Amino acid sequence: MPNSTSQSLIRIAREGPVTILTLDRAETMNPLGAPGDGDAFVGVADAINRDMECRVVILTGAGRAFSAGGDIKAMQGKTGTFGGTAPAISDGYRDNIHQMLRALYGLRVPVIAAVNGPAIGLGCDVACLADIRIASEAAKFGVTFLKLGIIPGDGGTWILPRVIGMSRAAELFYTGDVIDAATAKEWGLVSRVVPAEALLDEARALAAKIAAMPPHALRQTKMLLRQGQQVSYDSALELAANTQAMMHTTADHAEGVAALIEKRAAVFTGE
Repeated sequence: MPNSTSQSLIRIAREGPVTILTLDRAETMNPLGAPGDGDAFVGVADAINRDMECRVVILTGAGRAFSAGGDIKAMQGKTGTFGGTAPAISDGYRDNIHQMLRALYGLRVPVIAAVNGPAIGLGCDVACLADIRIASEAAKFGVTFLKLGIIPGDGGTWILPRVIGMSRAAELFYTGDVIDAATAKEWGLVSRVVPAEALLDEARALAAKIAAMPPHALRQTKMLLRQGQQVSYDSALELAANTQAMMHTTADHAEGVAALIEKRAAVFTGE
């Protein structure tokens, strides 16, 4: 991965083993779903997945919002992803918006969403695809699709109940209410709430702690967490047995055991 690069949607910065992705349309509150956004996410995700030096991703937004969701003006003008016939709009979701979400969900390294401001609609769905969410005191969360006369079209009805439970997810979907950061923490939508000026420092500190772990075992643990939401307990145990066997043969496992016995900090190299 390059140390720093920029494109129309995502600004990328590399800080050692941590990659920071910033949604970079600050002047319009970082809307998502413009033509090409799916390809942008796929390109970034593929590069991260191939880069064994990258151990953690921080995802945040530029300016005062994390992401306000889909582009309302494009919806009103029926342009871009939201233009054309019903079949064309359906393909726009599949081939662009859903492509973006699949790429984010498919990241093999842990993802920390540093939610700096409003995360609404598609923006909330994107935040919920992260493994861990940290919110600034200015963050707000909502899935306000019904207020626009549409349904949750971004997979949110699959994502949100897994994060906060069915009852609270249904309440947010059915009312279109927007909740503040304190409520989001109470509901388990975020792990912690911090002052706005401390958000990225908090995310960096957490990322550094995670990045110190053995990279192969870290990626495999994320895989097992994801699989554990979909498979039976017996299947989860079988996956764990087979994965654990591989981990026992690594140099990082030997280093972890030696470090514990020698009462020192382990240094994991990914071998």
